[in-house]
Amino acid sequence: MDFRQLRYFIAVVEEGSVLAASRRVHVAQPALTRQIHHLEESLGVRLFERHARGMKLTVAGMALFEDAQELLDRRDQIRARLTALDSGLTGKLGLGITVTQLWFPQVATLLGDYRHRYPGVALEVFPLLSGPQLDRLRAERLDAGILYLDNGKIPGLDARLLHRDYLVLAVHEHSPWASQPPRTLAQLQDEDFIEGFRQASPVFFDRMQAHFARHNFQPRVVQYGADNLALLSMVAAGLGIAIVPATSGYHPVPRVRFLRLPELDDCDMPLWFAWRTGNDSPALRNLISLVEVRKLSLPSNNPTCRPAGKKI
Repeated sequence: MDFRQLRYFIAVVEEGSVLAASRRVHVAQPALTRQIHHLEESLGVRLFERHARGMKLTVAGMALFEDAQELLDRRDQIRARLTALDSGLTGKLGLGITVTQLWFPQVATLLGDYRHRYPGVALEVFPLLSGPQLDRLRAERLDAGILYLDNGKIPGLDARLLHRDYLVLAVHEHSPWASQPPRTLAQLQDEDFIEGFRQASPVFFDRMQAHFARHNFQPRVVQYGADNLALLSMVAAGLGIAIVPATSGYHPVPRVRFLRLPELDDCDMPLWFAWRTGNDSPALRNLISLVEVRKLSLPSNNPTCRPAGKKI
């Protein structure tokens, strides 16, 4: 028994004769008759009572007619589901991203476009810093991540550059620096700084420290936060100042002002879209395609960042 024979059988029942069914399924009457006989032989039952006035379903035939329609419907459903999965129209996609990047307009637009194009895909977004994202990507617990890397040549990963970020200074709105921004990092030597933990984002942390060293600057760190939102919350509470990615400025934080300094502008912080090499998920493939056609870039006039040396 195969699905073709079931389709022929249903046609014969619904049309009332082999002749009418042959016209419907575009098969010659003798060939269709043979297929019905083969179906009966494979099942070991008679499906029709044949007499001079036509054909009548047996009890077994009536049972098969009910089941055959369900089987064909189920086959079509399975075929449609597999086709959708293979084309990335359905499925599940796990994406890691730092919380502040979710407010970065170009990233938000990318995710919004993906959701609009592929509403059948369950997009699971995990708020993670770069270090934990790398760990999960390598452990195959994430499909992709948006994270800080030195370059796209990471063993076991493929990557596309999304954006070259830079650094900004975050201060409390009542800080003297908010009204009279510093011109150099050296002016901040005696300030209380809030900093993140290295293990949370090793590449970002090391690049920032190397940049400070090039400017002979060593911040006096008195507080630590788990991520950039924690740092900014502590700045808002008046516990100190912080240096954070410029994209953090797209996340509104009450009582916090973001300031640009020339010595922070020139700190290159590459933001990458990365995934595990060999991950052949169609849903991921579609997201990669969107990334490749959308070359993300941060406008230089970040509206929440004030240039140093200009009064607010």
